[in-house]
Amino acid sequence: MAETAIELVAATRNYGDRVALDNLSLNVPEGSRVAVLGANGAGKTTLLRLLCGLLRPHGGEVEVLGSKLPSEAWAIRGKVGLLAHEPMLYRALTVRENLTHQARLLNVEASRVNDLIGRVGMERRCDEPLRNLSRGMVQRAAAARAVLADPALMLLDEPYANLDPGGAALISPLLEDGRTVLISGHEPRMLLERSNIALGLRDGRAAFFKPSTEVSDSEVEGLYR
Repeated sequence: MAETAIELVAATRNYGDRVALDNLSLNVPEGSRVAVLGANGAGKTTLLRLLCGLLRPHGGEVEVLGSKLPSEAWAIRGKVGLLAHEPMLYRALTVRENLTHQARLLNVEASRVNDLIGRVGMERRCDEPLRNLSRGMVQRAAAARAVLADPALMLLDEPYANLDPGGAALISPLLEDGRTVLISGHEPRMLLERSNIALGLRDGRAAFFKPSTEVSDSEVEGLYR
């Protein structure tokens, strides 16, 4: 039986008077690929930020890779990769400088930086400041940063935004192969095809959490009404 990668018990997160996650409970086995579906404001981004320790729960329990959050957030450092709307890179630094800086923080070998620059196809642009690069190139660099420490868990919030098909094909193996993955986006059918579990969120609650093959068209459509 697979170990548990993520466990939430009645997890709650508020923004002022608005409830973003409302008593959410789920158990994700290691190696799962979870499609996180829902309309804007359903709680997708909040969930992913909670799981990597960027947000604190206001209630309930959150455990990631065997560590309780937020009290043991230090223990998942480097084990969880996040690729989100913000690249989490310094615009004044080059791609190589950004990755080298992050590698030092995570005690990652310098050779890993060169390897990832090649794998995301940025050899020719890696010594340019980030501010000079297109959004697609920045997203490639952000993907390299997210997997720098070879994390066991990847949290992907619209990871292919701004990428052309070539860029998406380059970063997809880095982000998804051999890891536990939670991925959100605006193409639910594509996400379902690439996952084995589906989490449907509506107003911060789970409308469904079950095998992707069991999710009906009507259930998907119901999330976006």
